[in-house]
Amino acid sequence: MVKVAILGATGYTALELIKILLRHPQVQFTALTTRQEGSPPIHSIHQSLYGRLDLKCEDLGPAEVARRAEVVFCCLPHVASMEAVPTLLAGGAKVVDLSADYRLNDPAVYEKWYGHKHSDPARLPSTVYGLPELFADKIPGQSLIANPGCYTSASILGLAPFLAGGWIRPRGIIIDAKSGVSGAGRTPKLNTLYAECNESMSAYSVGNKHRHLPEIEQVLTAATGHPVEAIFTPHLVPMDRGIIATIYAPLAKPATDAELLAAARSYYAGKPFVRVVDHLPTTKDSAHTNFCDITVRSARGQAIVLSCLDNLIKGAAGVAVQNFNLLCGFPETTALL
Repeated sequence: MVKVAILGATGYTALELIKILLRHPQVQFTALTTRQEGSPPIHSIHQSLYGRLDLKCEDLGPAEVARRAEVVFCCLPHVASMEAVPTLLAGGAKVVDLSADYRLNDPAVYEKWYGHKHSDPARLPSTVYGLPELFADKIPGQSLIANPGCYTSASILGLAPFLAGGWIRPRGIIIDAKSGVSGAGRTPKLNTLYAECNESMSAYSVGNKHRHLPEIEQVLTAATGHPVEAIFTPHLVPMDRGIIATIYAPLAKPATDAELLAAARSYYAGKPFVRVVDHLPTTKDSAHTNFCDITVRSARGQAIVLSCLDNLIKGAAGVAVQNFNLLCGFPETTALL
């Protein structure tokens, strides 16, 4: 059994992580953390866990968490995560970090997009980006994995096969992505109140101002060998969960729908959580699963890629468990199918 802890156990992603790991035959929960006073039991925070997990959430420092756990899932906010990770690693724990603190290679780029100086910059260039469909061979044996974001996973998985195969040009890419409200987190915000977001759809961070853009470009450039430039526009839609990304990319050569679909299927052969489908996928198809559904069409010199996933699972907790399985030598699909 692997002793597991979760830092920041009160959010939506942590709840999904707990539910998945409760099905894992090799996991023993040893610590859940929160800054709430009184050490509340986890089922008082996430009431769906009543009768399933009898463990209190404690306000523990990273050194104590490392003493209790072999693998730590860090579900802390950006900046808070990089303050905890060095101590966790020094204590001998392996870490799957679900924040953005270790996803970008360049500390100057991190500071530009997140507005904070990185406190652990030396670790950035060597941290493996935890998207197993692209980097599974690099994950075993690591101590720290940078878990990808939800918008980034949908975008990267949608584009990677066509960039790698030379089917599309690496510049002039437009990513039009839409996410459910849970992507904004559990902390109340004005724009995610029911009366504000219901019966409405809105764009935000327009004009390449979203923090996920440099992550998308960095990872696709590294994975495909082409310097990628994209325009990324996210939208908030009035649903609980899910992401659909409609991606427009100029074709580098003439291609039929059948050729593009065959290229995607070849690229993801043996990858259990990417489904290349003939139909136009919807967010309901992948909701509450760890699948990313992808299809593609060609029109007027453009490839139009549709990529759908559950932002809380394949976009966060599910891929974190994929990374955990690869770190620990378990089958990648354990607890996820």
